[in-house]
Amino acid sequence: MGSLGDFDYQMNNNISSSNDMTNPMDPEEFRRQGHMMIDFIADYYKNIEKYPVLSQVEPGYLKKRLPKSAPYYPESIETIMSDVKDHIVPGITHWQSPNYYAYFPSSGSIAGFLGEMLATGFNVVGFNWMSSPAATELESIVMDWLGDMLRLPKSFLFSGNGGGVLQGTTCEAILCTLVAARDRTLNKIGKENIGKLSVYCSDQTHCAFKKAAQIAGINMNNFRIIPTTLSSAFSMSPEVLRKTIVADMEDGLVPIFLLATIGTTSTTAVDPLGPLCNVAKDYGMWVHVDAAYAGSICICPEFRHFIDGVEGANSFSFNAHKWFFTTLDCCCLWVKDPSALTKSLTTDPEYLKNKATESKQVVDYKDWQLALSRRFRSLKLWMVLRSYGVEKLRGFLRSHVKMAKMFEANVVSDDRFEIVVPRYFANVCFRISPKAITTKSVLSEINGTTARRNSGAEKALTINEINTKLMDSINGSGRIYLTHSVVDGIYLIRFAVGASLTEECHVATAWKVVKEHADAILSRYTTNEFGLGQ
Repeated sequence: MGSLGDFDYQMNNNISSSNDMTNPMDPEEFRRQGHMMIDFIADYYKNIEKYPVLSQVEPGYLKKRLPKSAPYYPESIETIMSDVKDHIVPGITHWQSPNYYAYFPSSGSIAGFLGEMLATGFNVVGFNWMSSPAATELESIVMDWLGDMLRLPKSFLFSGNGGGVLQGTTCEAILCTLVAARDRTLNKIGKENIGKLSVYCSDQTHCAFKKAAQIAGINMNNFRIIPTTLSSAFSMSPEVLRKTIVADMEDGLVPIFLLATIGTTSTTAVDPLGPLCNVAKDYGMWVHVDAAYAGSICICPEFRHFIDGVEGANSFSFNAHKWFFTTLDCCCLWVKDPSALTKSLTTDPEYLKNKATESKQVVDYKDWQLALSRRFRSLKLWMVLRSYGVEKLRGFLRSHVKMAKMFEANVVSDDRFEIVVPRYFANVCFRISPKAITTKSVLSEINGTTARRNSGAEKALTINEINTKLMDSINGSGRIYLTHSVVDGIYLIRFAVGASLTEECHVATAWKVVKEHADAILSRYTTNEFGLGQ
């Protein structure tokens, strides 16, 4: 376990009398403890590479280390932070590590961190304009700034009668827009017909959509999943979508919502927005574009074409907390018709009535989201935009794509591996290739029957099992962290570049780790008798 620098010295030489405090917000004690916390976090980042990226603890480890009940008397910050160092840090998977390549990034920055700190310090509950005018107005301004950076149609911006709101996550953004689409239709055909509503997505769409549909009361028998194929890079087919919609309408269903994705979770596949929106338009459907991961890179002109056709959509969202250097949580959602949201989500109790709301001249963001209370999220996004500017942000993103290309080139240069799907952004999907291993290879299933154990192999394995063992071996080392997916029956390993601290040297080391573990796996599970199937 790595050291946290001078923290141990502070623990031993700066013992607090904070347990004698009578005010939990004493400014001077806050200053002292705050400096200690900043030092702790700075040392954590400085030494983060010394920790195994994936936590190595076993389930239930923490219960064995902590007391069975809360303390009756106050404990000093020094004692608490000692327990953080000894008991919490070992149980952390280090998402900010430069050797973290799993899932999608949760990139941070000094500006994002300090913006979060500032928002927490003010601790406003900005449910409507009156409750904190700056929180509402800054959010509206920042969302128009960011919309301009993405070159979104003016119809999505406040300056063009649309508007943007900061949600917590994409899950919330999808649910809010689905509810708006649901109510828009039910107001026309009657609420008693909710069982006839149908919604559409691809088999690569994030699972958040299914959960949103369940919450929104959509009959799960009407939840349509459009199949995709490897040959089309797992992009949704407009033709298959149209056929599915027509068949549903012939059966008496009412199509209301299509979720298109730019940068799917498994492979960062891209759905064709223009053609899909054209299909949806023919049937009066709401189209939401989920660009949770890839939306960030679209501020770069050379990547903007991935969201061409967005003008035909009703709403668009991406997560600034994924790949935009803004700490969790911060999902940016734009809608063309804010009234569609507010008609479904507005609450108007007497205790919230005020002249500003009644004037219709202000935005009350409580009516754009599920919850009433809301955080001052726009502060951190504002600080990120101002601290780095468009030019620097583009540079950060492009550097991640460059590093992904570097890793991809290494994979291509090694005949034992293959790229499974095209790389569009900074995520490389690869695996040990069945085609590359011929005479001396791991066993696979032959004609549906697993080949018998050979003296040169420990056991018969499919190519998917070999890749599973490869990833598990890599992650067990703690040196880097990768995750996987299965598409079209293919188990692939994902290498997602995006951690703020990652540099080219880390990617080079990651490739060495992959090769070392591949060498070990392939030397252990080999045979000279059988070739590989998929």
